[in-house]
Amino acid sequence: MADQQQWFADRPELEYNGLALASDTEAYAGRLKKSRELTRQSVESAIRADSRESGAILEENAALREASFGNRTEAKRLAADGLKLAPESQAVEVQAALTLAMTGDTVQPALLAKEVERHYPLDTQVHALWLAPIQAQLALDRKNPSAALAALPDIGTIELGQISFPNSISCLYPTYIRGNALLAAGQGTPAAEEFQKILDHSGIVWNCWTGALAHLGLGRANALQAKLSQGEEAKSARLRALAAYGDFLSNWKECDPDIPLLKQAKSEYFRLQRTQAPARSR
Repeated sequence: MADQQQWFADRPELEYNGLALASDTEAYAGRLKKSRELTRQSVESAIRADSRESGAILEENAALREASFGNRTEAKRLAADGLKLAPESQAVEVQAALTLAMTGDTVQPALLAKEVERHYPLDTQVHALWLAPIQAQLALDRKNPSAALAALPDIGTIELGQISFPNSISCLYPTYIRGNALLAAGQGTPAAEEFQKILDHSGIVWNCWTGALAHLGLGRANALQAKLSQGEEAKSARLRALAAYGDFLSNWKECDPDIPLLKQAKSEYFRLQRTQAPARSR
């Protein structure tokens, strides 16, 4: 990594890419303070390289990450900063809309999504990989997982296509949000399949935050399945859940301790450790 960072540093017009990748790596391990500093440097580097849109996209990438980690205030700030820096960018608008939806805002994301749809009525990728997840997240904000799943059907291999906005090939945002929608709908097994899909495609996801949080999603999905099952099936699901939670916490063993999502994950993990699988009914 140090060699690669030096390669980028020797090329001022590309330096922001290296800083952004390093920021993603720190966030993947839960080291959010270091990640924030690297994001700040990457945005400043992009602006110096006369690429304001790239800087705005990097802010929106960070905003999505903050929202997923439970830092809503910081997520909203970054989303707003990105929109100010490049207000007419498709990439900035869709990422800001998804970020704000993930923070629980149901007004501005809908307006941004409507604007994007008006400008790109026939753009398959925009509709399938951005507008659909935004609508699904808005439905989740309204506590309507059925509507979320209806808005975000499985579209097959197109979901694995490259997205130019993140630093990785794709963060598989639709897959991640569908997994959360299935959890909210009480469907543990299919939710686990969605989160496992992210883990199975690490060559696409790289060091995007969804790759780290997929372990937590898998733990939650199997914990739900254990709760809904009995006997050996429940025991097996509980063990899978414990393993997935353990993987997530192991990845974040050197993380910042004040991340809201970490506190939730630890609470869920300890509760699961104390819970015995229900006996088979007679």
